Amino acid sequence: MSVNSSVLEAFDESKLNSFHWKTILTAGMGFFTDAYDLFIIGTVTAILTPMWHLTTTQLSILNSTSLAAAALGALFFGKLMDLLGRKAMYGIEVAMLAVGAILSACAPSFIWLVIFRFIVGLGVGGDYPTSSVIMTEYANRKNRGFLVTMVFAMQGLGLLAGPLVASLLLSLGIPHAIAWRLMLGLGAIPAASVIYLRRKMPETPRYLLAVKQDASQAANVASHLTGQRVAGGSWNGTVAKQSMWSRKHVIRLIGTAGSWFLIDVAFYGNSVSSQLILKALLPHAALVTTTLVATAIFLVAAVPGYFVAAGLMDKIGRKTIQSVGFVVMACAYAAIFFVPTIAKLPIVFLIVYAISYFFIEFGPNTTTFLVPSEVFPTNLRGTAHGMSAAGGKIGAFLGAFVLPGILKASGLNVTMGMLAGVALLGAVLTLVAVPEMKQRSLEDNEEIQHSATSTSPRHSVS
Repeated sequence: MSVNSSVLEAFDESKLNSFHWKTILTAGMGFFTDAYDLFIIGTVTAILTPMWHLTTTQLSILNSTSLAAAALGALFFGKLMDLLGRKAMYGIEVAMLAVGAILSACAPSFIWLVIFRFIVGLGVGGDYPTSSVIMTEYANRKNRGFLVTMVFAMQGLGLLAGPLVASLLLSLGIPHAIAWRLMLGLGAIPAASVIYLRRKMPETPRYLLAVKQDASQAANVASHLTGQRVAGGSWNGTVAKQSMWSRKHVIRLIGTAGSWFLIDVAFYGNSVSSQLILKALLPHAALVTTTLVATAIFLVAAVPGYFVAAGLMDKIGRKTIQSVGFVVMACAYAAIFFVPTIAKLPIVFLIVYAISYFFIEFGPNTTTFLVPSEVFPTNLRGTAHGMSAAGGKIGAFLGAFVLPGILKASGLNVTMGMLAGVALLGAVLTLVAVPEMKQRSLEDNEEIQHSATSTSPRHSVS
């Protein structure tokens, strides 16, 4: 396969254009839907618990089903997008989200709701590798971190939309038997809105070159999307197909999947904190009141983190932002561990909580989505991102279902001390096993096999 350097250079050196912004919207709407669904199911289960007489075990099954399905969806879609192509898979995951949301809204019983939530979970998991990889491969070198982070930042908007929709439906006095179905069903709208756009998205030139070996089509796509005529020059070489299980890639996978696992475990510390804040500030408040207060806290403490991260990702670098985020989280949790009275002082506790929440978003919650799409070669990019995202979902499962038992048995201080250790381990793992890709071309990860007559420089994979 002849490797067309003009195509890759056209993408790496292009300026931000309308296609980039359109792709942010097309890819980001999936994360808006994911986040909306993530919040809304908590309100739905609060309504259904007395209505359907749900037990603690049933609630655990309902939540764990989505997490398990998301892990499977990430693995499944990630692998298939490497085998069949980005275009072949893109749009299927949001179609599953839309169908799953509508079916969930019509669920006649607990068991059917679990089954339909499994479909939603598959779509959520599939959206992680597909959207991240596609935005990464279409991005230019200078703004890649900004573009991919902006896709993920749509999650913050979805996490705001969820409680606002729930609060509106509850405040209008709509009967709970109808309200919970509307809450779930409305999640189909943002997902369905981008199915067509995703299915019409052209195959990425990087995949066409490195995997499909179609340099002509890659040049056509590059010319169309960048608005410039792409010349036919080429390296006199081929792209080597690399193995997922080489020492270098295994170390990187430990770094990406491991840090994603650890942030999702450690994030439970903020979940605990949120409940403590609401309990201290509003001990007898109604569901709609606590929902709005939680939304306000998220808006002030967390949402800015997404967009500050996007603005600085290509200036400071992924590795620095991720490691600093983990360290600040560790310090916040350690403060509660070493000074237990903080938990009894709502204002002080809120400040500590807000700082940790900001640095979760301006930190590993954002970077763990970006990094796996950058540090692996094209033929492994979807698979590796899917495996990394699955690691995160396993961490979320442990954070949601194992740590509550530790909290009940050992108390808040011990739990926060453990989570401080988890966050610190995340910082160490980041420094040791995560390479920095700021301002670097994705082709630095490819192995270019040159002929003896070629004078082109070999792309490093260090």
